[in-house]
Amino acid sequence: MRELTVVGLDVDGKHIICESVGGADERADMFRLRIDDRLRSTVRGEGSRVGQTTIEMGGTMLRPKDIQSRIRAGASVEQVAAAAGVDVSRVERFAHPVLLERSRAAELAAAAHPVLSDGPAVPTLLEVITSALMARGLSPDQSSWDAWRNEDGRWTVQLAWKAGRSDNVAHFRFAPGAHGGTVTAADDAAMELIDPDFDRPLRPVAAVAELDFEEPIAPAVPDEEPVRRRSTPRARRSKPSVPGWEDVLLGVRSTGTGSAGQG
Repeated sequence: MRELTVVGLDVDGKHIICESVGGADERADMFRLRIDDRLRSTVRGEGSRVGQTTIEMGGTMLRPKDIQSRIRAGASVEQVAAAAGVDVSRVERFAHPVLLERSRAAELAAAAHPVLSDGPAVPTLLEVITSALMARGLSPDQSSWDAWRNEDGRWTVQLAWKAGRSDNVAHFRFAPGAHGGTVTAADDAAMELIDPDFDRPLRPVAAVAELDFEEPIAPAVPDEEPVRRRSTPRARRSKPSVPGWEDVLLGVRSTGTGSAGQG
């Protein structure tokens, strides 16, 4: 590693001019060092030491401790690398021990006892989940576990499994303690998995009500068919007979029968 000495401040006021230290026969090389926040913090003793690589993320310098905090809180290596705009390999070496910590927390939670309404169950969470999935015709081998630490310091455990073409997840709260610790359901899917009545489906389908279709009631038929009355044309009304003039003069009104009466 070559040693440099400070010559002075550049004319632009933004760089420091340095030169290499060599022997009498060696030509001194000149260097320009930009004055930025990293240099200022290093001069104040706040910068990272050699081996403490930092990653610039949106104008903020991420130390290995910051990267590990994000991974421990549930972020993936790909998410941190994408947010920082760097290659995944620059994050993996810091994330690896934290990923092992998360995997270990998930194993401990699977060996803990789920808390039911009447207290912790005797079987472990893994045993209860395995029975629940098999009772629903699902394979426990297609499930996966993960865990991350919340801001309050407690662990959240996630179980992911496939049912047909759908991806499902359930979340639990893990509390380490004696006899393996306990886990409590954090959502409805987790509650249904640790429910003692796990033989019912996760999403029961309501039975279709049977509709009672009644046949139309036929009209009652009497023993004897009623005799239909024959329609007869109405008798034409006879027009009143008009008396002749001689009857009017004599005061006689015709009765229509040929007889006459006197007035």
